[in-house]
Amino acid sequence: MLLLKRIKSLNYATKCIIHRYSSTEVRVRFAPSPTGYLHLGGLRTALYNYLYAKHHNGKFLLRIEDTDQTRLVAGAMESLVEDLQWAGIEIDEGPGSRVPGSYGPYIQSQRTKLYLDHVKILLENGSAYRCFCTERRLDLLRKEALRTRQVPKYDNKCRHLSQKQIDELLAKSTPFCIRFKLDDYEEPLNDLIYGPVHHNVSQNEGDPVIIKSDEFPTYHFANVVDDHLMNISHVFRGVEWQISTTKHLLLYRAFGWTPPEYGHLPLLVNADGTKLSKRQGDIGIKNFRDKGYFPIALLNYVVSAGGGFPHEQFSKPKVYTLPELSEKFNIEKVNSHPSRLNPEVLDDFNRLQITQLLQSEESTMELVKTVRGLVQSTYPTETNLDLNTDHIRNILKWSSNRLTFIKDLTSPKLSFLWVKPANFKLDVISKDQQQILLDILLTTEDFTKDNVNTVLKEYSKQNDIKFPILMKSLRSALSGLKEGPGVAEMMEILGKEVVLERLSDAMEACKVPTEKETVLCNK
Repeated sequence: MLLLKRIKSLNYATKCIIHRYSSTEVRVRFAPSPTGYLHLGGLRTALYNYLYAKHHNGKFLLRIEDTDQTRLVAGAMESLVEDLQWAGIEIDEGPGSRVPGSYGPYIQSQRTKLYLDHVKILLENGSAYRCFCTERRLDLLRKEALRTRQVPKYDNKCRHLSQKQIDELLAKSTPFCIRFKLDDYEEPLNDLIYGPVHHNVSQNEGDPVIIKSDEFPTYHFANVVDDHLMNISHVFRGVEWQISTTKHLLLYRAFGWTPPEYGHLPLLVNADGTKLSKRQGDIGIKNFRDKGYFPIALLNYVVSAGGGFPHEQFSKPKVYTLPELSEKFNIEKVNSHPSRLNPEVLDDFNRLQITQLLQSEESTMELVKTVRGLVQSTYPTETNLDLNTDHIRNILKWSSNRLTFIKDLTSPKLSFLWVKPANFKLDVISKDQQQILLDILLTTEDFTKDNVNTVLKEYSKQNDIKFPILMKSLRSALSGLKEGPGVAEMMEILGKEVVLERLSDAMEACKVPTEKETVLCNK
């Protein structure tokens, strides 16, 4: 009866009803439920809303739709905000925005009074009614429909109760919800992506609940009221909501409000055409973050599959910034067919982003800082690390076309990049022989592994040193490891400067052998 008391207590003669402003400003919203963590489909929806808003100098809102209190996940809202911010999607209004908006609260559970205020309008104009049906009766209806192979739906029984019957039930404190009256009128939908869409919702559904007996609104009702009160001009969401949009348009008509424009985004599917599932752990944004993908690489991956840009936009290898994407975005070019996602394309974008970042001194230094931090955290107790800026810069250049993730540079097989060998000596026949090796390497301009390998073979031959012994000794002097990449490849990766430095250190640690000693060894 609390719901009835709240509704009867309203005095609309003294209340100010907020109407949708007649404004040309583009205002879009991303309205997730905090029942889990942000996945690729949710990021796609947020991104396309954001691109449309920024292309039109509009506002991007975040609204948390948490009216289903039974499915909430602790910390999910905070995680959603963090993932959006990681992706570079700036929130103009709502949780996580820099300045408070003028249309709050932006969390639906904090807006329940607004819904109760507005449902009275529909009760008074006859567009809604109280339903006293018990869960037992509704369950029997479902079972009977399944038995007769019909689509389960409410039979609208309480729509036809007389005022006398309603008063009697209210006098007995009979629990009730509030339902919206569907009719045969088909509100046309001109989908901004799919074009004209026709769906008569009343043929397949019974009257839907809009306010539950616990005073919380259902998604459909709260969604419409909030979009109106928050002055939302355009709604872009997944195509799975397209059928529901007809229901929302009927609600707008019942209120006498002008609805926003709608566009529905196609399904995201795997490369083989199968549907992406939220249960697939690998589509969670946290998974992409943990793997080491750059946020802008992930965003380019999404839009390259979903469209919204001139055909030639992704014909050349380039990772576009968010401002660049916003500038070129065109809602009319968004694909209406399912968007196929190929993980290999995402890897390509991530490698391409490393290359592009290295073209700027400022972003290169940011990468150097990132790598330095990764190395230090990977080898927290190591005191002999090679973290010289030029060395890190050279390694990044080498890795840009070879590695997908920056963090791969700290894999165990590449430890020689950062950990300088200690207690290894490179004994050469004489100081002259040592100098010959350094001079040869110093004058070797082509420091690729194939050429370096040829140079070392010639050196071992001319100095009567067995090639396997030479390579074993060089591996020890350069890395301190017994295994790893080939020595010549290792030298190419390290670069000439670091190789000469490490060999010089190893040679200086050697005691000078006698003239007659003819071995190159590792002690």
